[in-house]
Parts: sequence; C-alpha cells; structure tokens
Amino acid sequence: MFLNRQALYLRPDPARVVVRPFKPAIEPRDLNPTDKTRANHIVDRVIGLDPEAAAAQLTDVLENFNGRHRNLLETFEERASEMEDALAPHSVFSKVQRQLVGAYFLHEYSFEAAALFNPSIVRNPDQSGAPEGGCRFILSLRAVGEGHISSLTFRSGSISARGDVTIDPTARLASIPKVQSRSPRLDGEEVEVEFMLDGQLSERVIFPITLSQSNGIEDARFVEFDTGEGKVFYATYTAYSGRSIRSELIETTDFRTFRLTPLGGLAARNKGMALFPRKIDGHYAMIGRQDNENLYLLYSDDLYAWETGQVILKPRFPWEFVQLGNCGSPIELDEGWLVLTHGVGPIRKYSIGAALLDKKDPAKVLARTSEPLLRPEPAEREGYVPNVVYSCGALRHGDQIILPYAVSDTFSNFATIKIAALLETLSG
Repeated sequence: MFLNRQALYLRPDPARVVVRPFKPAIEPRDLNPTDKTRANHIVDRVIGLDPEAAAAQLTDVLENFNGRHRNLLETFEERASEMEDALAPHSVFSKVQRQLVGAYFLHEYSFEAAALFNPSIVRNPDQSGAPEGGCRFILSLRAVGEGHISSLTFRSGSISARGDVTIDPTARLASIPKVQSRSPRLDGEEVEVEFMLDGQLSERVIFPITLSQSNGIEDARFVEFDTGEGKVFYATYTAYSGRSIRSELIETTDFRTFRLTPLGGLAARNKGMALFPRKIDGHYAMIGRQDNENLYLLYSDDLYAWETGQVILKPRFPWEFVQLGNCGSPIELDEGWLVLTHGVGPIRKYSIGAALLDKKDPAKVLARTSEPLLRPEPAEREGYVPNVVYSCGALRHGDQIILPYAVSDTFSNFATIKIAALLETLSG
C-alpha cells in the first residue's frame, strides 16, 4: 500500500488561550457626543477605587492570570496606552490604576476551542537537532474559536530518514505578536508583526489584525520559495471580513517576524491560491480557482498582483464533479510538478487526489488520479463539517510525500505517500 496514515492526531485544545482587547459594546446613549461612553464609565469606576483597593484588585488579577500568560503587567500597560481617550479626563492616576484599567479592557480568547485543521508543512529554516537522514519541519494550522474566528498557529516536528513523523510537545502558553508597522496598500493595510524572542514556535498565534481579516485568517498555504539568492517562506491565505473574502500573502524568513500584505487583481478576489516554489521562465506562478469549479494556472511579474489565468484542470471523475481545488503549492519532482488536489463529490464529500504538470510548461497536464488518494474513512467522517479530508500543503522528503491533512474541519493527522507508487496511479 503506497499511502500510510499515521496516528498523530492534533486536536483542538480549549485550554490554550491568548489575551485580546475587549471593546465594550456601544449603547444608544453612547452615540450622544455629550455623554460619556461605557469605556469612560469603566475607567471612572477604576480610578474611583482608593489606592489600597486598587492594589488589592490588581494583585488578585495577577494571581488569577499570571500563570496563563507572559508579561501580563506589560500587556496591561500597552492596553492602557490604547485607552488614552478614556483616561484623558483624569489628570492624576497611579501606575497601579493605569495597569488595572488595562486589565479591564482585555479578555481571554480560546483560539482553538472548536477546531485545529487545514495544515500545511515546510522545512524548518533551523535544522539543528534534525535526525540523521531526516529533517525538521514547521506545520501551520488554522485554529477556530468562539464565533468561528480563524487564526494561524504553528507546531514543529521531525521526519525520520524512513518517513516517520513526530510532533514536538505543544507549549502551554500562547501569545499574539506585536504590530511593528501598518501601511496602506491597495484597499487595505500591509502589517508587519513580531513575536518575542524567548517564546516557542507553538506559542505563536497570528490573530486577525486588519479589517479585511477581522473574521478570519483562513487556510494558509505555506511554501519555501527559492528567490535565487536565498529562501523565503510565503503563504497565501483567505482573509475574511465577515462579509467578503480576498487572498492575502504572508512573508517570513524565520517564523518570528511576519509581513501580511493584501493581494490585488481579479484572481485575488477568490480563495485557494497556491504559489509555485520558484519562478517559471522569470515569472511568478500560482495555481488557483477563479470560478468555483476548475483549477487555473496564473502568471504574474508582480508577486502582489494577480489577474486572470487559464484553465488547466476541470472536474472529470465522479469524486470531483462538484468542484476542484488545490491542496497546497505544487511540489517539484524530476517527472514534473505534483499538484495535490481536492475534489468534491456526492453529499459534498471532500477527497484528495493528484495531478502531474509539465516541468517547463505547467499548463500541460501530464497525468492525474482517476480515484482519490485519500478519502474520509468511517472513523474520519464525523466533525464540524462531516465527510471532509483536506490539506493546505505537503512536503517531499526523499522518496516520500509527507501529507498533513484535516479531518472534517475539526482535527488534523498525517499520511505518507511513496512517490514512485503514486506516479504509477496517475493516468493521462
């Protein structure tokens, strides 16, 4: 059997929380500019505490939450600095009062309480400690919490010489990055963020930052991109505002600092774009879906602008009659570009297949699978969205493909695929 499922179940953990700004809802009377807002009322009450009561309250908050987050007092200070409008009417207040105000305008958010799914995998830029003949990797995952808000989180692990996968222990704490800069771009914002130096990779959570992402950063498809002068990790993802979607791009070299940039052009109005790992004939190239049915090949001279492309794959087999999409960036083999696909069939059952594109001209489809490589097993059918297996990107290691995949939009697992046997299943 050329495909082997591994029992490495990555399940959502509601105990993992980040601390996020709390914004009191605006009541009708708050719309009157002559009235104080709820934020002002809360600040008034905090400032009204006598010094001993304020200190006792802050001590109580720290005792309750200190073991759950890093640098809480610093976080309180930063949040208080964002509340200057509400603090301005008060000419005198102590540092304790200021920190306490910050605490009142924060809340915990269990970012993966509902789901941990749609993974992608790349080689870790730091290969120290890699097993002999194996490699270290970074796994990105879509985490979903209350209100179905999606964020981006990470895990690390190793692949042995023979393809066995192990996952490093997940950090108990979690944190969001500091925003280093914001700048207008197209009809949105480009944002640069940075995580603290001493935090583990699995602590890092990129929560929605801009308006276009406000309801979710979804389905990041990471790829190690060869610039010709070095390696950069890019990921296309879907930004969801709650009303509209668009494709955006993450860029990093170390998985500690990230730049998030909206993409322009007609193709960027859709989801599911995946970047080739290098330029082709001097052009950037993407696989994407522009019409909710077919897979397209797109070229651009500008990494941040993508227009229309050409259809290269259409639904042909019953398991993909509803629609076709990609399962991450193309993987370069000696035989051509391997594109893992997802197909949707009866009862909206999602399965994973593959296609092989010509190395020099990816518009030429050399072969494809007539039957799925991976479909929901009886034990993998139940979850938030039943009957779904899905991936946002696989990794070649030696003679195998390491395929992380999601189960029913709920949790994630791994499969390994022998490349030679996979190629034998492809037909013209």
